[in-house]
Amino acid sequence: MNAFSEKLLHWFDQFGRHDLPWQQQITPYRVWVSEIMLQQTQVQTVIPYYQRFMQRFPTLLELAEASQDEVLAHWSGLGYYARGRNLHKAARLIMQEHDGEFPKSFDEVVALPGIGRSTAGAILSIALQQRFPILDGNVKRVLSRYFAVEGWPGEKTVENHLWKVADQLTPQQRFADYTQAIMDLGATLCTRSRPDCARCPVASGCQALQQERVGEFPFSKPKKEKPVRQAAMLIMLNQQQQVWLEQRPQKGIWGGLWSLPQYDSQKALIEALKSSISTALDAGSQSLVEWDKFRHTFSHYHLDIEPLKLERVCEAPAEWQGAWHHLEQADQLGLPAPVKKILGQLEKEYGKNG
Repeated sequence: MNAFSEKLLHWFDQFGRHDLPWQQQITPYRVWVSEIMLQQTQVQTVIPYYQRFMQRFPTLLELAEASQDEVLAHWSGLGYYARGRNLHKAARLIMQEHDGEFPKSFDEVVALPGIGRSTAGAILSIALQQRFPILDGNVKRVLSRYFAVEGWPGEKTVENHLWKVADQLTPQQRFADYTQAIMDLGATLCTRSRPDCARCPVASGCQALQQERVGEFPFSKPKKEKPVRQAAMLIMLNQQQQVWLEQRPQKGIWGGLWSLPQYDSQKALIEALKSSISTALDAGSQSLVEWDKFRHTFSHYHLDIEPLKLERVCEAPAEWQGAWHHLEQADQLGLPAPVKKILGQLEKEYGKNG
């Protein structure tokens, strides 16, 4: 065992996290779900989602047999919804192609939707006691600092170098503990901001610390200003105070989730109403009511959303693909965070008025 892994494991035994939900009753399924949820999401955020998810889908079979709508409803608010869709798709593939048993070879695991090299390595290491290195965001940060690796880790040459180092440091024994330990180190001490170098078990060999450049590593992705896009969302309510929702296409932003009708601008929304819904309006229907705009930020762009409310609609146009939903039932659907926010405001408004 190399000095790095020996020191890290000694620290993990004393100070590592040993009581996370997915560390109990370890199975490939439980570890797989946790690893997918932990992609780009912090542990404390994941824990309540994981617990609710496992309560509803305690086995791979129950996940595979569920509808995508129900899976996404339990994912709603966690973000990066392709993870939830891929998890569901992979569960069905495992039932069909692996007789319901989580595969045990690296090639079979990494072939599943939503599982890359690092996630496959973590599952095989932690749940199936197979030695594989990992290189998630936390590990990239630790290794970039420890070896003062110049360059953005997203660049192929830099990433390949980090993979080589990760493999060299992964010990031949206790690799499952090592996998958890190096993730813990990045999550608790070698954090993005304010790293606690004084308590780091491998600080004596950290080149970034020796060079007094810890804050420089890992190098950031070359900055590109996020573009800003516009969207108008229609809050359309019928006489029973049900809201009209449409399921988005499987591919693209919010794929498979239920959303309010969305247009590029208020003008486009109004034109759509004029051409398809004017005859469906009740004589007492109110005109469009503008709500305050707000911004939702994705990883690659900002979306400025303008909600507009239209009440007492008799029926939706026949050509519209969607359905009416009671507000109290909408939470059972997979909803994008901004839509959840709008419907929450709508419930409060009706609460005050009713």
